[in-house]
Amino acid sequence: MQRDLAAVKLLIIDELGYVPLSPTGAELLFEVFSQRYERGSTIVTSNLPFEDWTQVLGSERLTGALLDRLTHHVSILTMNGDSYRLKQSAGRRRSAARAEQNQATEIIDLETGEITTA
Repeated sequence: MQRDLAAVKLLIIDELGYVPLSPTGAELLFEVFSQRYERGSTIVTSNLPFEDWTQVLGSERLTGALLDRLTHHVSILTMNGDSYRLKQSAGRRRSAARAEQNQATEIIDLETGEITTA
């Protein structure tokens, strides 16, 4: 698998830091980055600033070495703002509430035949 990851033109690591890595997992990730260093493009997304990566990788030394390789020849894009997933979810909830409010219920009085809307 390491050979395959080293060979791809673009490797995308999404949500790094979402779950802390085991010591073995952190070492394997470091190995993947080391093998790709200056050989292949890598995109990493994370909600964590670099200073918090030690908590994910479990070692200051390993984190420093990984960030040294990862941040050399790189463009760092910092994006702040609301999550688009939360924004879409809120929009769907608002649309559903509006649709529910706009739905009219017709009530028929069986004695008079009169139709009212509730």
